[in-house]
Amino acid sequence: MGKFLNGKVVVVTGASSGIGEAMAREYAKMGAKVVMAARREDELKRIADQIREAGGEVAYAACDVVKEEDCKHLMQVAVDSFGGIDVLICNAGISMRALFDDCDLKVLHRLMDVNFWGTVNCTKYALPWLQKSRGSLVGISSVAGLHGLPGRTGYSASKYAMTGFLDTIRIENLKKGLHVMTACPGFTASNVRFSALTADGSQQGETPRNEAKMMTPEQVAHIVERGIRRRKRLCLMEWEGRGTHLLKKFCPSLVDKLFYKVMAKEPDSPLK
Repeated sequence: MGKFLNGKVVVVTGASSGIGEAMAREYAKMGAKVVMAARREDELKRIADQIREAGGEVAYAACDVVKEEDCKHLMQVAVDSFGGIDVLICNAGISMRALFDDCDLKVLHRLMDVNFWGTVNCTKYALPWLQKSRGSLVGISSVAGLHGLPGRTGYSASKYAMTGFLDTIRIENLKKGLHVMTACPGFTASNVRFSALTADGSQQGETPRNEAKMMTPEQVAHIVERGIRRRKRLCLMEWEGRGTHLLKKFCPSLVDKLFYKVMAKEPDSPLK
């Protein structure tokens, strides 16, 4: 399993915690040359030092994906460090939890800036290298990018936008050998849930869901690797995601009701 990534240059955004950190660690173990990006440079350094101590090859760059110049610099670090880019994983993202009725519009702007524009910015400067290597472009989306998730309007909108962008990049590059995959984890035990924005833009600080019943970041990392290896276009990770994708084709109104019912049961749910 691990031989596929051996020697490949893998750029991971949002790599200072959660899924991104798990990907950096796991892929380095598989022999990848990992380039980590996040805003918290101190955390990147800590993780990179540990990866090197374990025998892995790694570089990192402080990067706010909202800033185009940061993304350009990140890709240059990858090229300068390892000579190219084989895989870009656009993982940096934030969530939210509030009804649209109550939500300050700055929250939706922030979600779009990070989740959508962050993907666009990174893709822009990695694309020539990915085309050259006939590599893989991966966006870490969500089941919320397949069907609207009540209480997460900005999150769903940004993930839908990411999916549309990636689908179009795939079509434009059909004759260039570029692999493009949208990966949709279910609820995952990671810091993104604690840093989710509330109606006024503040962080919620705690998750309303039972973390013990969620996928682990390491599980997500391994499923994404398998999807890249198989050059899948859509990577659904658990039965809820696969069921939603299938059921929406035939009974979309039923999916609406099921999503409402599930989200209304969350502790302190914004749904009445």
